Amino acid sequence: MDLSTDRRTRVSRARAPGLALLLATTTLSGAVCGQALAQTAPAGPPPGAAPAPPAAVTPAPGAPLVPGAPAPANAVGEQSGVVERIVIQGNVRIEQDTILSYLPIQVGDRIGPAQIDLGVKTLFKTDLFSDVNIQLVGGELDVRVAENPIINQVVFEGNDNLKDDKLRDEVTVRPRGIFTKGKVQGDVQRIVELYRRSGRISVTVTPKIVELPQKRVDLIFEINEGPKSGITRINFIGNKQFSDNDLRGVVVTRESRIYRFLSSNDNYDPDRLDYDQEQLRKFYRNHGFYDFRIINTVAELAPDKNGFAVTYTIDEGPKYHFGKVKVETQLKKLNGAVLQQLLPIREGQLYEDKKIEDATDALTFAAGAAGFAFVDVEPHYTPNRQTRTVDLTFNVKEGPRVYIDRIDIVGNTRTLDPVIRRELQVTEGDAYNRVLVDRSKNQVKALGFFKDVDITQIPGSAPDRTGLQVKVTEQPTGELSFSAGYSSIDKLVLDLGVSERDFRGRGQDLRAEASIGSLRQQISVSFTEPRFLGRNLSAGSDLYVTKYDFSQYAGYNTASIGGALRLGFAVGSYSSLQLRYNLHSDDVQVDSSLCGNPPSVSPILCAERGHTITSLVGYTLRWDHRNDPFNPTRGFFTEFSQDFAGLGGSVKYVRSEAKGGWYHGFTPDWIFSATLNTGYIGGWGGSNVLVNDRFYVGGNDFRGFQIAGVGPRDTTPAYNQALGGKFKAVASLEQTFPDFLPEQYGIRTAFFTDVGTAGLLDAHDLRDPITHALEPRIRDNLAFRASAGISVWWKSPLGPIRIDLSDVLSKASYDRTENFRFSTSTRF
Repeated sequence: MDLSTDRRTRVSRARAPGLALLLATTTLSGAVCGQALAQTAPAGPPPGAAPAPPAAVTPAPGAPLVPGAPAPANAVGEQSGVVERIVIQGNVRIEQDTILSYLPIQVGDRIGPAQIDLGVKTLFKTDLFSDVNIQLVGGELDVRVAENPIINQVVFEGNDNLKDDKLRDEVTVRPRGIFTKGKVQGDVQRIVELYRRSGRISVTVTPKIVELPQKRVDLIFEINEGPKSGITRINFIGNKQFSDNDLRGVVVTRESRIYRFLSSNDNYDPDRLDYDQEQLRKFYRNHGFYDFRIINTVAELAPDKNGFAVTYTIDEGPKYHFGKVKVETQLKKLNGAVLQQLLPIREGQLYEDKKIEDATDALTFAAGAAGFAFVDVEPHYTPNRQTRTVDLTFNVKEGPRVYIDRIDIVGNTRTLDPVIRRELQVTEGDAYNRVLVDRSKNQVKALGFFKDVDITQIPGSAPDRTGLQVKVTEQPTGELSFSAGYSSIDKLVLDLGVSERDFRGRGQDLRAEASIGSLRQQISVSFTEPRFLGRNLSAGSDLYVTKYDFSQYAGYNTASIGGALRLGFAVGSYSSLQLRYNLHSDDVQVDSSLCGNPPSVSPILCAERGHTITSLVGYTLRWDHRNDPFNPTRGFFTEFSQDFAGLGGSVKYVRSEAKGGWYHGFTPDWIFSATLNTGYIGGWGGSNVLVNDRFYVGGNDFRGFQIAGVGPRDTTPAYNQALGGKFKAVASLEQTFPDFLPEQYGIRTAFFTDVGTAGLLDAHDLRDPITHALEPRIRDNLAFRASAGISVWWKSPLGPIRIDLSDVLSKASYDRTENFRFSTSTRF
């Protein structure tokens, strides 16, 4: 027997004749939405139906609320006198001493009707009794009570679209709690409201009780959900500047369509309509319509009650521009003229509320950076209807001083508190500084351990004290990754890996990888301690054994064994520096049988095969000013790194790389980004750059081209192999856009354009190793390459999936292209 059948069987057994009691019936339809609860007696049975059980009746006026309770006499006696004795009657579970402790009357008190009335009200307020009767007979105070029953279980019936757990979270009555009619009626209203928000306006909720022995009852909510009330049409009246379709794209509510079966935004919800009005107001005010207003919003229920037609009547008003803009402040060390230069508003620009919000944030940030943690920025508006301009004055003044009383961290079930606290820019006792709090939020999120981070103010111990609550939502930090790529020549690339970024909840990064793929086989152990020696130093070490199989792309294999030491630290609020030392041995492997006469691989590879030892020191300087380290919508970052090889070993080169990115979110869904990745490597001391140290461009870093598909190549038909280049430069432009599926499905789509080049071989690589004559089949030029396409990211149940569909717009004749690539990983 499944759970639902068992539940209904138990309830059915409890409904013996003479036990069921109908409390109330509540119906909410489109015509009576919002009306108060109404008690109704059950209608008689239809013709031919069996008669209802004799006890299933509604209590008559004046009858007790609970079956079996004594009929009430006058609740308050009329006598006055001295209380010589108190007698309690009618109590079953509740001890007499407990009742006497609540009663505001004691033996020896002289009482009258007022004191007796107070006693009745006091006992009723305890919610322990459904009826109270107090009379003074002679010197004896007779207190008769009818106890409220105890709830044995709370049962929901007929709820097909909302689960029991969701309804239990909504209601206030609980098993083993005290039953009161008021609580039940309140919970009926809550259930109705919950269904109303899900679009079921005609829901009916009928609460019933089933008496059990020992003053216990089962509470049953019988629910008739009714059909969903969709949105048949969204109309706009008074719009001249924007079409109905434009405005339908602004509001969240959608018209009901078959293809929107996965969405809930096409259900009627009055709260959502209120939100839509605010969205319309923001839209118009951000397009210059300062006087915009919504005259009224009407939702009309269709005659068949299957949907609503929503009509917004609006007054657009004329367009406005910004007039005079100035900043006023009485604070020393703050210059209003200087602050005015920071404003993103200029006279004559189209009026936008968003620019005013940005200006307020800019002034707050500037004041905070200047040491003023407590500032209020108040914009004052002066509209001029004749010139259709709005003058703005930003008044910057010192706000009340507030200090941080305490910092609470919640939501971290695995990560230790100190790991989070050490990323905060403020601590207990510091002055509250919004700039530092926002920076702390980004610092915590940059750890990568949390899906969401939110820092909010909570009441402190005094008016000039505030608390901070750091609420985090943990996400998987271990990763079991799998990636695959499919090229236009049917080549499959696979890769596996395992890592843990929050080892033991201490923020330590431990990676023990055993990767097997068509390109790379690797065994490595990497460990990073983010707070080395308890200081703001990041230290780590790496050991690895790696083999790269470039035979299908570049004609050679490499085997490497080595290790590295790393040390990183912050050099500014947004900048960091990492130092490293790396020592590794490389073996460029080319089958000797392929280096015959004529060779089956490029002669360059035959000349460079063998062992080399690389000993290098390097650094990476990074400046990150993005608003989110993983999904940025605003800001930029730059990174510059250099490696110097030749401190021992047999390889000498200097490798320099620069990366950068800029992000601008027009809306949460429309985000534009521009990124650049460039690098150059050159030998020194008479050394050339070996083939395994060069840059290979293509694959995920240049969509539309195969791995190593861009750059110098030996085009001899027998092998046609990539040789890598000393220089690379790849830039990407990307524009994300909204998806037609709801946000919870985790799908993000973007159009992209990648442009770049790669090349520059050493002079001796362009000549035959034996004759030293120029080899015409070695192609090397910095030709312009470009591709465009669409990328789709999906947070699937198995892990994030990325799909790239590309079309090459410009390429060199010897480049290798591909049209489709996908990759995925799963986390634990």
